[in-house]
Amino acid sequence: MSTILFDSTIFGPVHSRRLGISLGINLLPNDRKICSFDCVYCECGFNGGRHTSGPAILPKRAEVAAMLREKLHDLQKQGVTPNVITFAGNGEPTLHPEFGGIITDTLEIRSEYCPSAKVAVLSNATQLHRPDVVEALKKVDDNILKLDSGIERTITRLDRPTGAYSIDKTVEQLKQFDGKLIVQTMFVRGTIDGQPFDNTRRDDIDAWLKCLSEIKPQGLMIYTIARETPLKTLVKVTKKEMDDIAAMASAYVEGEITVSE
Repeated sequence: MSTILFDSTIFGPVHSRRLGISLGINLLPNDRKICSFDCVYCECGFNGGRHTSGPAILPKRAEVAAMLREKLHDLQKQGVTPNVITFAGNGEPTLHPEFGGIITDTLEIRSEYCPSAKVAVLSNATQLHRPDVVEALKKVDDNILKLDSGIERTITRLDRPTGAYSIDKTVEQLKQFDGKLIVQTMFVRGTIDGQPFDNTRRDDIDAWLKCLSEIKPQGLMIYTIARETPLKTLVKVTKKEMDDIAAMASAYVEGEITVSE
């Protein structure tokens, strides 16, 4: 199996191991990955993706709304109701300049066609300096934000931010949600750039737990690699290890903790 790119703006529904039956929305181009992280484990591959030429084309707000309405109308005729409408796709969804407006449209269309479905955003939390992004994320049902470690060097190696990154600033930005967020953390080991890597080490876990104690999220998603990764020297973490980590984190999480292999 190889890494994949989503070749449409609306995709699925697909079965998500963390979210159930998910209808996806990709706000990035259909021919390349664009992200403010370049994670070594990303199922979409590294930034840039396929060999492409020409400008990166983002779907416009009105186009996203029209395509979503059409897809939900078709699913309604088939008697299919998604559990969740998920913003994910070929990179970081909050990079889209019309992200806030698209969220507003999506919530309205969801209420019209499938009011029982949640709206979720999978984000790497790099755009929380933008008030429009924070306002939009506060509106969705599942505001799922990445934090793969409490140690900046670990995030630099694993997530490879494409711009300046500060763990202290990120934690402060996550705190502004007053707990209305779900923290998502990938645990993995192996080698990166020829050097051993393992973010289940005790120093990483202790630093991560300290961050959780400050953020006080309403939920936590812990997972490990399940598909082929662009870096081939990574290894899955065991379910028992993740369960043990979840048990340690339970003191700092108000609601549900999910563990996915």
